[in-house]
Amino acid sequence: MKIFRKNRGVVLNEFIVLTVRLFLLMIFYTLFRFIFYLFNRDIFSDISLQEMLTIFYGGLKFDLSAIVYLNMLYVFFYMLPFGPGFKLGRGYQTFLKVLFLILNGIGFALNSIDIIFYRFIMKRTTYNVRDIFANDDNMWKLSWHFLFDFWYIFLLFLVMLFLLGYTYSYFKPRPHRFAKHIYYVLFSAVLLALLAGLSVAGARGGFRHSTRPITLNNAGRYVSKPDHMALVLNTPFCVIRTWGNKTYEHKDYFRNEEELNAVFDPVVKRDTSLVMKKKNVVIFILESFNREYIGALNHDLDSGRYKGFTPFLDSLIGEGWIFTHAYANGRKSIDAMPSIIASIPSLVLPYVISEYSTNHINSLASLLGGKGYETAFFHGAPNGSMGFESFARLAGFQHYYGKTEYNNDADFDGIWGIWDHKFFPFFARTMNTMKQPFFTVLFSVSSHHPFKVPKGFEGKYPEGYLPIHKCIGYTDDALRDFFKRARKMPWYNNTVFVFTADHSTISHFRESKTNLGLFAIPILFYAPGDTALSKKRDDRLAQQIDIMPTLLGYLNYNADYLAFGNDLTRPERKIGVINSIEGNYQYITDKYVLYFDGKKITGVYDYKKDHYLQVNLKDSVDYRRYEREVKAIVQQYNNRMLEDRLLPGR
Repeated sequence: MKIFRKNRGVVLNEFIVLTVRLFLLMIFYTLFRFIFYLFNRDIFSDISLQEMLTIFYGGLKFDLSAIVYLNMLYVFFYMLPFGPGFKLGRGYQTFLKVLFLILNGIGFALNSIDIIFYRFIMKRTTYNVRDIFANDDNMWKLSWHFLFDFWYIFLLFLVMLFLLGYTYSYFKPRPHRFAKHIYYVLFSAVLLALLAGLSVAGARGGFRHSTRPITLNNAGRYVSKPDHMALVLNTPFCVIRTWGNKTYEHKDYFRNEEELNAVFDPVVKRDTSLVMKKKNVVIFILESFNREYIGALNHDLDSGRYKGFTPFLDSLIGEGWIFTHAYANGRKSIDAMPSIIASIPSLVLPYVISEYSTNHINSLASLLGGKGYETAFFHGAPNGSMGFESFARLAGFQHYYGKTEYNNDADFDGIWGIWDHKFFPFFARTMNTMKQPFFTVLFSVSSHHPFKVPKGFEGKYPEGYLPIHKCIGYTDDALRDFFKRARKMPWYNNTVFVFTADHSTISHFRESKTNLGLFAIPILFYAPGDTALSKKRDDRLAQQIDIMPTLLGYLNYNADYLAFGNDLTRPERKIGVINSIEGNYQYITDKYVLYFDGKKITGVYDYKKDHYLQVNLKDSVDYRRYEREVKAIVQQYNNRMLEDRLLPGR
């Protein structure tokens, strides 16, 4: 092969140049993976050198797949057997370069975004993020704000794109030696067919006929823990492979309904003779209130010196019914509403944005509304944000109060919504106008990026270890002010309050940076004057989907309903805690945490003894009971979702 220099660059056979350019993309993707790791190394702090090498090796397969998908059009135009005068002319070569940079610029942009965005949703971005943003009327403003705050990521993207353009031009094509003959056309056609076959194999992840196209789950082959799969994957691959995917697949782990229901039946049969307590129900969904932030739940952190950032919530925890091992059923805000309000967990894809979000469901709003309750949902964000208003209507809420109903933009934080210290009193005042009994939910907004507090509140709250900590203190103080007002209102003593978070988020201590810590949140029930819920510290497992059946149990609700969670007022449990990590199901039981990929159990850990989940016990313990449980949950969930059977009797 003859290589010679001309006009600052290396001139090679045109087909070799194509190979070199695609190979360079592999190097860029590996570099993005390394940068992704550096920015998030506190999350992936427990990876050995050997494991890291395996992760980077496995990542090559996913990088190749993404590169093939993105560059199919470029390769097609590059390989067309035009004459060398036209094909290697300035015009056509410029067209090819622009096409190459546009297609791969999209891939670079997606990889760049996840360097930061991963810390907020704790998973690689997938295609459904488009649907999430489509439901947020404030998205353009948020995007510009994120771009301003994380300017260095945008700069990184520009630098990488510049380097891509430079290396692209550095390798210059010269025509194949058959270029002036008919053989060139035949040779190009054969080579194009060969490349098409190689491209299919690269996109699928293998050459064998039996090889199924690789999906996100295949990343589990190269990691010891599911949360490390994000390092193996790349964002363009995740977006492409989830493009237009059906959310749920029909499952048949059990032979018939009778066998399935014997393991887990989400339909709850209630005694119709029960006399309901007509108590008001108020739920606070606190944005990003990671369990780590709460001092009363972390007395052992920092050698016992840790005080947390929620002094008021700590005081309520001392008076109410607190679950010390509580978890979210999803990682995003839109996962929380159906989990908390309708006992529908977020498995694989958020229910709110799935094609099945119009299914018939029961919820606390519809069930209590049917018993004479007035119901309302409060969220200080611009109406339509995150699709909350739409879900609230579908869930059966009679009223929705957002930024529009608040009707005072002077209290708008400019990004997310009305400041909590302004919206919480509005919440209290509005409930004062409602007919008892009522059911209300407030979703807070201020403990969110860009982690600012209102003017006049600067320096009032401890800065802590993370930028969000002062915001947690601010929202906690807004809660204090709410209760100062609420205690004077006539409905207060006839109300049960519930406090939880929409999801967990960034942690500081290593103890919280585990698969379980990714979902750790508070769940607190507080009923003034009711000794049955006073000063109870409960060490049982709890999760967001338990809130609905627990409240209905507490109120002596007297009709059948469907819920995937447990009634915590009863000592027996139906299921453990269920959530998902990168397409795998995580199932937390009273003894083990299991990982299920939809076909088989891939990991079993004794999380009480092995806090950092280092020792996989899959081959040494009997986990069959728990395997049957998680399979039953997944089958009930998927099949009922597909068949619109999320109501009792359907």
